[in-house]
Amino acid sequence: MSESISARAATWSGVFAILLWSSLALLTVATAALPPFEVLALSFAVGGLSALCIPVAGGGRLAALRQPWPSFGLAVAALFGYHALYFIAFRHAPAIEVNLINYLWPLLIVVFAAFVPGVRLLPAQLAGTLLGLAGVVFMVTRGQGPRIEAAHLPGYLAALGAAVTWSSYSVLNRRFQAVPSSAIGGVCLAVAVLALLCHRLFENSVMPGPGQWLVLVLMGLGPVGVAFRLWDRGTKHGDLALLGTLSYAAPLLSTLLLLGSGRVDAHWSQGLAVLLLLAGAWLSVRASMRSRTAPR
Repeated sequence: MSESISARAATWSGVFAILLWSSLALLTVATAALPPFEVLALSFAVGGLSALCIPVAGGGRLAALRQPWPSFGLAVAALFGYHALYFIAFRHAPAIEVNLINYLWPLLIVVFAAFVPGVRLLPAQLAGTLLGLAGVVFMVTRGQGPRIEAAHLPGYLAALGAAVTWSSYSVLNRRFQAVPSSAIGGVCLAVAVLALLCHRLFENSVMPGPGQWLVLVLMGLGPVGVAFRLWDRGTKHGDLALLGTLSYAAPLLSTLLLLGSGRVDAHWSQGLAVLLLLAGAWLSVRASMRSRTAPR
């Protein structure tokens, strides 16, 4: 019973990470005037430093950041690689197509999870994930098909690389269940250093204004700091297939936040996307609950 409760709590941690990520687009809009790698470096620095303020057993905060090199290398490569490829994709391809390709990562998590020992991929979970993907397609394209052009192939490949990177990390992270999620703070600091190097090499520095500093701190404390720690716990101990399905809530909730703030216009495709997401989430959650209560 305790193992089931632990898995359920870990899944909820992943869900809260998804909710925090839904605020990232709105916060990113507020820092649009800043170079992307500068935003990455500052927000991850805040996220890493904030981990030092979280109490840990024994009081050894610095010791809590340590982890085996394979686990550290995987997390750093994933967090930095995903964001770097995401930025590159937007510079070489239209935003609509980049978003669609990038948001293959929840579906890939569900597919890759089928190869993880001890993880069962249920047909209803796959169906629910496909409904979520359909919702994102309708929302991003506004009911029109994406326009794939050969000239933008480098951007498409970068977006696909980002999707594969994040989904692979989310599944491979299962191998390091013994590593505490508090260690993600050290990963955030390493990503901040790599982003700073890229910023110095490829960008010109821009001093953030007071409002931008506030947004950067909020990003570091929320969708960059706490969210990665929660996601780490969810992918290590929670229901991977269910988290993959529910991950499609991030782009949908993100759009609703932008809509509420007046950043985007309302469109019928947004309502359809919400309905598809709710249907997909219902299928996946129902299948997950039935699987837990079924006799072994």
